[in-house]
Amino acid sequence: MTSARRSGTKGVARADREEQILDVAGRVFGARGFAATSVADIAREAGISKPLIYHYFGSKEGLFERCLREAADLLIGEIERSAGLGAVGLRRALVTLDGVFVVLAERPWAWAVANDPTAPTTDGAGELGGSYRRRLEELAREGVGELLSLAGDDDVLDLDAMTTVWSNVFASLVTWWCEHPGIAPEEMSARCERLFGAVFGVVPESPARD
Repeated sequence: MTSARRSGTKGVARADREEQILDVAGRVFGARGFAATSVADIAREAGISKPLIYHYFGSKEGLFERCLREAADLLIGEIERSAGLGAVGLRRALVTLDGVFVVLAERPWAWAVANDPTAPTTDGAGELGGSYRRRLEELAREGVGELLSLAGDDDVLDLDAMTTVWSNVFASLVTWWCEHPGIAPEEMSARCERLFGAVFGVVPESPARD
């Protein structure tokens, strides 16, 4: 893994210091996963002492929870923003993906942290992860519901099935992109547009960034 940016702590305000540590920790957790990461790993990458991490965050679990909160807020915030733009159907799907690619370009670790299969399932991190997944499903159902409504389909089981399909497509596309860091967000958005066109037989208008 490429060495994370060292945080340096002398003379730095606590809020800024915590943010520096969180940035390094997010990168390490994102690259290795919660289970394979130790506080010593993060301290070494950040160029600080283990006691400082314990002083600020209490434990590895506490530090991961803070990273997870940042990741979940980033992703859910962007998907909610995209939903508020008024796009419907396949265009909404493209706008949503485009927005996620853009925000992850600066914090690529956020996707891995938010979807870490080794993350704690109890206490604060477990509750936060569950809340993130429920909100993600709600937004997926909302978008899929609009798409099916446009097609005149109001079958509840169709909605359940298609929500599962879309959730997996969405996750697979974002995961694939994260595994190919040389691809710029706009390139990946264009690729999604081509794929949607090939699958659905239409090419929605290109998503416009604000």
